[in-house]
Order: sequence, then C-alpha cells, then structure tokens
Amino acid sequence: MKKIGLTLLTAFVGGAMALGTYKVFENKYADNMSLEDKQNVYFANNKALAGITSSAGEADFTQAAAAVTPAVVYIRTTYSASSSGNDGQQDMMERMFGDMFGQRMQPRQNQPRMASGSGVIISPDGYIVTNNHVVAKADKIDITLNDHRQFKAKVIGTDPNTDLALIKIEGTNLPIVKFGNSDDVRVGEWVLAVGNPFNLTSTVTAGIVSAKGRGIGILNGQDNDDDEDSGNPFGMRMQRQNQGPKVSKGIESFIQTDAAINPGNSGGALVNTKGELIGINSAIASHTGSYEGYGFAIPINMAKKILGDIQKFGAVKRGYVGVSFTELNADNAQTLKADKSVGLYVEQVLPGSGAEAAGLQKGDIISKVEGNTVYESSDLQERVARLAPGDKIKITVTRDGKEKDYTVTLKPESTEKPKTDVAASATELYNKLGASFVPVTAEQKAKFRVDHGVVVTQVRRGGLFEQTDIATGSVITKINQQPINSVADIDKAITNLKNGYIVISGIDPEGFMFNNRFQVR
Repeated sequence: MKKIGLTLLTAFVGGAMALGTYKVFENKYADNMSLEDKQNVYFANNKALAGITSSAGEADFTQAAAAVTPAVVYIRTTYSASSSGNDGQQDMMERMFGDMFGQRMQPRQNQPRMASGSGVIISPDGYIVTNNHVVAKADKIDITLNDHRQFKAKVIGTDPNTDLALIKIEGTNLPIVKFGNSDDVRVGEWVLAVGNPFNLTSTVTAGIVSAKGRGIGILNGQDNDDDEDSGNPFGMRMQRQNQGPKVSKGIESFIQTDAAINPGNSGGALVNTKGELIGINSAIASHTGSYEGYGFAIPINMAKKILGDIQKFGAVKRGYVGVSFTELNADNAQTLKADKSVGLYVEQVLPGSGAEAAGLQKGDIISKVEGNTVYESSDLQERVARLAPGDKIKITVTRDGKEKDYTVTLKPESTEKPKTDVAASATELYNKLGASFVPVTAEQKAKFRVDHGVVVTQVRRGGLFEQTDIATGSVITKINQQPINSVADIDKAITNLKNGYIVISGIDPEGFMFNNRFQVR
C-alpha cells in the first residue's frame, strides 16, 4: 500500500509540475504567438466550442449563431472636426459615412463626427479584425462586446489594398470565432452573416454562397491615394473593371452571398454552419445603400496572411509578380489580337520584376496560376496576396498558341512607402500619432548604434507622424524623454503630456537624429 501511495503521490506532483511549467511557458511566449497559434491553443482548451456540427440537411443555425455572436463586436468611431481637412472633403465624408452606417450625421462646426461598424475577435487576448474603412482616420475607437462590456481599441495596422484592419483591446480569455478554410467554401452552401446593421447589435442573417472569387471594382476601380474613396464600399454602385492596362493595388476576390448584409455589418463575420469564420463582410452592391441581394466578404484564407503580417511586422509584406494586364473577354480579345478570350493579357512587364526575371513578355496571356485556370484578375491577385516577397509561384502563359510554365519569384514593393488611411493605435492620443511600430532588431541596433527603440513600420495619412515627416523605417528611441522599447512604452509615455506637447526623439532611415516637438489638440 505504501508503494502504491508513493507512486500516486509522485504522479500527482509530476503532473502539477508539468501543468505549472506549461502555464509559465504559455504566459511567457503568448506575446510571440501568431494569431493562428493563439486560435489553436484557445480551441484546444475549449473542446465544447469546437464540437459544432454542420446542419446540411435540416437548416438549424442555432449552434453556429450561439458560438459566433459573443465574439462579434460593435465598433463606434469618433473623428475630429478637422480630420477631413476642408469643407468639401467633410461633406464627402458625411455623405459616405452617413449612408454607410445607417445614420445621417449632421456635425456642427468644430464638433466631432461619429460612425459605427462591426468587428470579429480572433484571439483571446483581444485582437479584432475589421475593415480598414470602418476605422479610417478615426481618432477614437470604442468597442462594445455582446455582453455589453466596453473597451478602447488601438489600431495595430491596416491594409487599404484589401480593406482590412487589425485592432486590439486589452482583455483576457475573450470569446473568439474559429478560423475556417475559405478554399473549401462551396457555392450553394449555407452561411450566416453576423454584425450590427443600422446600429442593431448582434444581428444574425442567413443565406447561401452565391459565387466565389468576385472582383467588383470597389478597390481596383478607385484611386488608392484618395483617402475618402476607400471609406465607402457600402452604398457604392458596382463599377466595371477598368479595361486599360494596370498594376492593381486593390486586391479583390470576394465571397458573394445573399445573406442580408446592410450598413453597419461592415467588418462583421461571415461564417459557415459549423460556426467557422470564412470571410469578413466588406461591401454590398446596391443602388440605395441598403441590401438588395448581393453582399461581399473578404475570404479568411487571404485575410489570415494579411493580419499575420500586421501582427508580426506592423505592415503587410506583400510580394509582386510585376505585370500590368487586361482581363480578356469576347469583346476585347479581337482588339488585342489575342488567340484566347479568357485569361489576363500582359500589357507590360515591369523592369526588375520577378516576372521579367522569369521570362514573361508583353503579349503573353496568363492562363493558369498554380495549375488553376485564370478567368479574371481575382484568380491571380488572391493567390499572390497570400504570399510574401521571396515566395515562388507557378504561372502558366499562352504564347504563340502554346502554353508554357514559368516560376516567378515574388519581389517586394521597394519604390513606394507603405500607406494606410487610418490613424494608428491604442487610445485616442495614440491613434492621432498615425504610425505602427515593432521592436528594433539586433541588426538595427548595430546599424543605428542604439540599445533600445521601436521601428516605424507604417505612417498613416493624416497622422502626426506624417505631418512632422517622421518616415517609415525611422527608429523611435524616446518619447517625452522616456526610453521606448515597445508599444506598451509608447502608451505610457504619451499619457503624461506637458502642456499638451509630445517630444519624439529618434533616428531617421538615413541615420540622422531628430527631436520633433508638436502639440496635440
């Protein structure tokens, strides 16, 4: 008996030590985990949430709705009266956001304006995915959970090219929506749209997937240098794809659904009957600004890569093929003297690009990507959007009537500064800075001869960093004379302003020191 008791005691102590070690390891390394790893840990520890079964025959959506609704949040944004810059732009913002979010805003002179939308919690420590246009230029972002808890949010980073944004609230063990696999989505399957249309919180609607890989011209058809255009996917009439040569900045490969999506659903969840997140609701095709049967969501498989980059690097690391093209159809194939009426006609191969190095030529017709037939630009763009600079992609082209495979190594966009349209992070003041940051690496410490700091990975239009010419790639070493090693240090440093002024010290990408002082209003 003594032996058995000793064995049981040893087993108990060993198990307790293992559990304690795991908890220490989990807490220590949680901050370095990717969003997908955090999802895996969360659902490994919450078996009940992972056990939802699909309702293929009997259309019962109650399990999926119950699992998803707690993790879909209501987002309320506040914009300073001066954020539009002039009366004409302010009128445009009023028209867009008034229609977009189901309320007619009539701000008085010098009064802040407000708008609202939706978001989806995707990690238990508070990361939330939403649309870029939901938080564009917001000075203040308030989050309300389904259980009525309220938080302030900071923007970690954005990507106007896909209309995605990653924001964060401070919390623990928050409810999240499980990532699904948007590649497995089939036309005709049931889906649910969860969001906050017309300020009606926690609303669930059902429908089917109507189509996949839709390019509707909302992102590609606009000028990405225009702040205001990116703010209004809701209520925009669908426009024809530009038939002229282009190197597309907007990346569109939407899941189309007839689940009712209305103003305020923007940034909310599109889930399958297992309660898995397959898309982020982003746009509708409408003549009135309200639901007319067509809604569009960003596929989660593309979003995961974008969000992962933002979390890790503070900005998207995007690879480029390096071609401008025109979508072929029966009307323009003859004009372009193409021997096919399906595919992408290469108008230009950019010098120094991966496409040039691989051997693509003007006049080639891109017919397949990774063995899959290319019917429209989204078939190429969505696949490339999942990859990073240095990754390889197999592109099949038709030249002189014969098909040939080329392996293209994607190259980074090195000639342009990253741009976004929102103000950048945590509290209202942090958002006004208009930048994203990551800790300085050992290599950067040696290069700039510093022992601490954060690197500016993104400078957002309209923020204080842009106004004071602090460039992407700069190292911020001090704010208000306080050493900076992390985003948390920035949060602390800007809470103690002296007479409303912030002093930011650092080194620009060329190695020159700066000490910028500006007033925060």
